[in-house]
Amino acid sequence: MILTGKSCLVTGAASGIGRATALKFAREGARLVASDIDAAGLESLASDLAAEGLTAVAVTGDVTRDADVRAMVGAALDSYGRLDVAVANAGIIPLSDVLETSEQDWDAVMAVDGKGMFLTCKHAIAAMLDGGDGGDGRGGRSNGNEGSSNGRPGTGNARGAIVCVSSISGMAGQPRQAAYGPAKFVATGLTKHLAVEWAAHGIRVNAVAPGTIRTERVLALRDEPGGPEYLETVSALHPMGRLGEPSEVADVIAFLASDAASFVTGVVLPVDGGYLAQ
Repeated sequence: MILTGKSCLVTGAASGIGRATALKFAREGARLVASDIDAAGLESLASDLAAEGLTAVAVTGDVTRDADVRAMVGAALDSYGRLDVAVANAGIIPLSDVLETSEQDWDAVMAVDGKGMFLTCKHAIAAMLDGGDGGDGRGGRSNGNEGSSNGRPGTGNARGAIVCVSSISGMAGQPRQAAYGPAKFVATGLTKHLAVEWAAHGIRVNAVAPGTIRTERVLALRDEPGGPEYLETVSALHPMGRLGEPSEVADVIAFLASDAASFVTGVVLPVDGGYLAQ
């Protein structure tokens, strides 16, 4: 129960790593806001949580829209009085080389994986500072006593934590990721700059860099031309000889979000079965 009492927002929570993270957080005692553009996926998540006697506030929204991100953060403030943790996970994963990638493809990936992560971090940080959320009148809702936050930097009791979901593609080059890879470099860079910018305010910013994970998108490759061969090849590229599970990434995100990582900030932690160690 390492997140007991913490008010947490997870974006892209309807599937993949985001869904696994939302389940993990709820099981660890978090007071959860789960957001996604996929309303049906959020309903499925809520059903799975209810089967375990757990709950979450679901917010359907698009991280590329400022108003929608404000609503996600606002749901945490409205429901729980404050925001302690934000997981900026929402993203799209096209696979194409630079000649196949259109201008529209580039813009779509940068909008979700780049701008969406920026907006999530921006409004989460604003909400973590004195209970505000970017100047729309929701300030002053935190009672200062719940959970682990006392707002005093340097005490081991941080005001807030953000975890961005980057990728091994945001730390090293890979083929057929002409738009996705650069977008994940945005996640890596944003993590490091924000960590330095807000450390003195007691806000930690870290990231995970997953290898190839058995998400719904990756598993769908089994039914696509060349997919089975691709999966066999990419599995062999990971020294552990297999793909990762979403729950394995979620476990690391939960650690970075928890007080167990109270002196950890600016880290981009690979969860990749040794891929980047080669």
